[in-house]
Amino acid sequence: MDNLVAERIRQELDGNDVVLFMKGTPVFPQCGFSAAVVQVLSYLGVKFKGVDVLQDPGLRQGIKDYSQWPTIPQLYVKGEFVGGCDIVREMAETGELEEHFQAKGIEQAKGVEAQPTA
Repeated sequence: MDNLVAERIRQELDGNDVVLFMKGTPVFPQCGFSAAVVQVLSYLGVKFKGVDVLQDPGLRQGIKDYSQWPTIPQLYVKGEFVGGCDIVREMAETGELEEHFQAKGIEQAKGVEAQPTA
């Protein structure tokens, strides 16, 4: 992985408590899996940073190398990789995702549509 890509990933993770590396933006997701994770985070009222990997092929591959996870989207909480779409949905259904956010000190406003950060 390119050093510049690795540095950008670290900056995103260090600068934001919740980061979603996704295809498209939170307002205009470009794939159903990314849209599903945005929907879960919005439902839970979690503020998050969406990073569009389609804008940079190096970042698109770099985040896969960084996490050693082959697919996008990828959710990170406090710098820690949580999972992709299926894992996030499953955790949301069981309540585990809410518990994870609480344990990490992430504010939630469940039922109130969260606005993603830029």
